[in-house]
Amino acid sequence: MGHGDDLAMPSGADVTSLTRFLHQAHDRFVVTGQTHRALRRVVAESWQRSLAAGLDPEVSLARIGLDDGRLAEIRAAHPLAAAMPVIRRLLVDGLSDAGMLVAVSDAAGQLLWVEGDRQMRTRAEGMHFVPGADWSEQSAGTNAPGTALALDTPVQLFGPEHLARQVTPWSCSAAPIHDIDTGAMLGVLDITGGNDVAAPHTLALVRATVAAVEAELRLERLTPRGPELTAVQWLRPRLAVLGGRSATLRFGAQATTFSPRHSEILVLLAESSDGLTAAELAVAISETEQAGVTVRAELSRLRGLLGPLRLDSRPYRLDGDFSTDIADVRADLAGGRLRRAVAHYRGPLLPYSEAPGVVDLREELHAVLRSALISSGDADALLAFADTAHGRDDFEVWAAAMNALPASSPRRPQVAAHLERLDRLFG
Repeated sequence: MGHGDDLAMPSGADVTSLTRFLHQAHDRFVVTGQTHRALRRVVAESWQRSLAAGLDPEVSLARIGLDDGRLAEIRAAHPLAAAMPVIRRLLVDGLSDAGMLVAVSDAAGQLLWVEGDRQMRTRAEGMHFVPGADWSEQSAGTNAPGTALALDTPVQLFGPEHLARQVTPWSCSAAPIHDIDTGAMLGVLDITGGNDVAAPHTLALVRATVAAVEAELRLERLTPRGPELTAVQWLRPRLAVLGGRSATLRFGAQATTFSPRHSEILVLLAESSDGLTAAELAVAISETEQAGVTVRAELSRLRGLLGPLRLDSRPYRLDGDFSTDIADVRADLAGGRLRRAVAHYRGPLLPYSEAPGVVDLREELHAVLRSALISSGDADALLAFADTAHGRDDFEVWAAAMNALPASSPRRPQVAAHLERLDRLFG
């Protein structure tokens, strides 16, 4: 597709002139397929992608692919559900009276929440800007949530920069939300409304809220909280062993990080319901012969570091009410909460440990999660896992994600390219 050069981009900040120019450029593109050279590159390229995907700018509306039941199920299991109180406090409460809507999508482009002024939500229904709708570029054309998802970058669009005719009266600003530990894309946060939404400060507000959301999600994972959390639950010890070199025991506001050897012992004891003898621990820790007295010496040193937990003997076992991130992943899988399982799975269990017992636990947990994801057909959960360091080179996971993605998903080209790269590297 070429460029049309007979339109003049207005200078300055004249909104009326800019709107007129963009409508003319939009009309010319719809008729000829040519983009004006003065159009922003992000807009021109998105128009071309949308048209190539088969979108009809004059009549197409975003597809509504989720019924109420499926939408409720995805919301309940999605990691971003834990961030909605922050989004409502920072954005929704302040913007409802300003005639703006706040939307949150998943990583596949499906809108999960659309909140704000009731009258504005009613107006937005006319262009299918509703929970359960697919707002990828291929489904809805150029739009801030879909284009931000396609490019993995913040995007701001002014009125006629949208491609679908029904969306051109609206402006929007959106930014992707990532897991700050793994880099996985969780979804997109968007503000939609009138011309004011295209102001620079609006996109800055979206980006600041995304930063707060990402920080909140990390804090929520490290220290599970909520309005129903009691003092007893706050003081419940929690052992984290996934994705890090060492184990960390959190107790209220306190955190203790253990040596690699003590981390291995803690994992083995936490995973043993009946406890382990010194001889059994010695075998689980090392394939070489190791004297029981050495293990007992390590256990003696560990006992003084456990704070609220008690280390009993004969056999050795951890005594006390505590939780682990391993148990969280298993509980999520048992309950069919795949997105939360992926969010809780920070990485393989003590990935640098070569202790035979730890290796067995690590491989078993990874295999169970991976198998559940591949068989699920849940594109959002698969992509959340695939985007991480421990999923990036997993061909089967990426292939399953490709099969699960709808034809309209903005992630399909990227997933296809990544599969080709993996095939070249490992095929």
